[in-house]
Amino acid sequence: MSSNKIKDINITLGDENLLKNLIIRFHNYIVKIDDIDDFENISTNWIISFHENNDKNPKKILKIMENHKRNKSWFTSLIGYFYQFGIGCDLNREKALDCYLIAINNNIDYDSLDIIDKNQLQLIVKNNGAFNLLRNSNTIIGKYLLSLFHYKDIINSMILSAVTDLNQNKLVFLERINGNSELEVQFNLAICRKDGSVNNYKKVFELLLRLTEEGNLSAQYNLAICYMDGIGTQKDEEKAFDLFLKSIQPAKFRAHRRNKKKRMIKGSFAMDLESAISNNSIAQNKIGFCFQTGKDRVRKNIPRAFKWYLKSAITGCAEGQYNAGYCYEFGKGTNKNEIKAFEWYLESAENGYVMSQIHVGSCYEHGKGTNKNEIKAFKWYLKSAENGDVKSQSYVGYCYLKGYGIDKNEAKAFEWYLKSAENGDAMSQSNVGYCYDHGIGTDKDETKAIEWYTKSAIIGCAEGQYNLGYCYENGKGTDKNEIEAFKWYTKAAENGDSVAQNNLGDCYKYGKGTDKDEKKAFEWYLKSAGKGYKMGQNNLGYCYEHGLGLEKNENKATEWFTKAAKSGDAVAQNNLSKFKYGIKIAIKDLL
Repeated sequence: MSSNKIKDINITLGDENLLKNLIIRFHNYIVKIDDIDDFENISTNWIISFHENNDKNPKKILKIMENHKRNKSWFTSLIGYFYQFGIGCDLNREKALDCYLIAINNNIDYDSLDIIDKNQLQLIVKNNGAFNLLRNSNTIIGKYLLSLFHYKDIINSMILSAVTDLNQNKLVFLERINGNSELEVQFNLAICRKDGSVNNYKKVFELLLRLTEEGNLSAQYNLAICYMDGIGTQKDEEKAFDLFLKSIQPAKFRAHRRNKKKRMIKGSFAMDLESAISNNSIAQNKIGFCFQTGKDRVRKNIPRAFKWYLKSAITGCAEGQYNAGYCYEFGKGTNKNEIKAFEWYLESAENGYVMSQIHVGSCYEHGKGTNKNEIKAFKWYLKSAENGDVKSQSYVGYCYLKGYGIDKNEAKAFEWYLKSAENGDAMSQSNVGYCYDHGIGTDKDETKAIEWYTKSAIIGCAEGQYNLGYCYENGKGTDKNEIEAFKWYTKAAENGDSVAQNNLGDCYKYGKGTDKDEKKAFEWYLKSAGKGYKMGQNNLGYCYEHGLGLEKNENKATEWFTKAAKSGDAVAQNNLSKFKYGIKIAIKDLL
């Protein structure tokens, strides 16, 4: 009788074959992955691609595996994987662990074979190559994933000299994998107790030592950490140094510290590495930067960059603290955590690092990782501004202009905008121009306004480009010049300024500074409207109403007039009140 008998009548033969293909291909794929630090991203992307290529929903695939009569023999490893990473289900690490343990203790389920004559059992199982192939693949994957399940929590945590609480009460070793020496060497990992006893650290060290001897670069890198931090062995900075270089760079770029000629090839990296191993926080931050950027021929590895940044931060380097905060804020090499980001930014800011001071101000302004606090936001922006940060100087100007966290003071606003503008900030240059244009915090002076608008526009600030175009269009501080107005509106529009996009539409509609082109007018109105600018929305409605640049479409006209009217555009509201196609639309019914 076939051993492929299935439990759920809704499982088709096609789904059955798909699952068999998935387990075999996944087994073949994961054993080739040597970047353990990025295993989750690499493997989950593969799984997602598999589903997309076969037009299958992960949720449905998981259900089929769970309902399959051979699920314990064939699919428990994959079911655990789905639960570990939340593929087609809610993330559930405890259930994932249970599935992995079932997979590695994968005895044949005799009752499910439906064999009447038990004496024929061994012969049938022996001859059933497909059954054993899938069963063995399930077992191997289960051992592989169980190893990595704890590898991520233990080995990576050792980098921070801490052991993750695994809720294990006794030491467990995975059983040997018969007939697969590669997996036996790479993934026969020990699981540490949650108390992180010395004996357990020694076991992990011995494992890494064995894996290193087999050429596993990831193990080699972590073995270097053991020697650097004295985890499971005596500290040995020289061994740590050599192992780091061997695991990080190709042989032709390695430099032994006793070989001065080779060391020159490496530039500053070898010296920084030696200092980093000796707990120099500045050097640790530099090593993190090398892993982040790939500098000095180091292979980019963001998780490793984060770990060096964090090590630098803990040791007290203000820049390392900023970089650790940045990684936490944006999830670079670690899980996103705005609270930890704020904590490291604050520590760095209190240590005088200017970039962190502006980030602390931003955290307080937007309530990221801490409660919103306008007064504290202003305080940190001011501290950063006084330390010379041009962006902070612009922010301080804004705070004074709007009375954000401080009493409103237009003169102070102009003062800080001017300081930032003179230090080269393009947005502040536009703001200084605006202050001169409208007499905010200083005497009105249209000539000076256009001078600052020009500086901002040339650097590439969209707001400065728009303001300069407006001056040329209306002859403010200069002679009226529609060609120049069109030129600067175009630059600002291409840089995404929605008001400039609308005005550029006007240029094409009326032939101002360029030839008339109703199709282009429509295109620019559409872009402006899409960004939410109410005049652009009204003009787009006009295009649809009158067929400007495209065929008439009264429904679309109504849609865009309505959006503009709801945004408070008086012209659009008037257009709605007059617009008819069958019956008159009342504004009160649309607002």
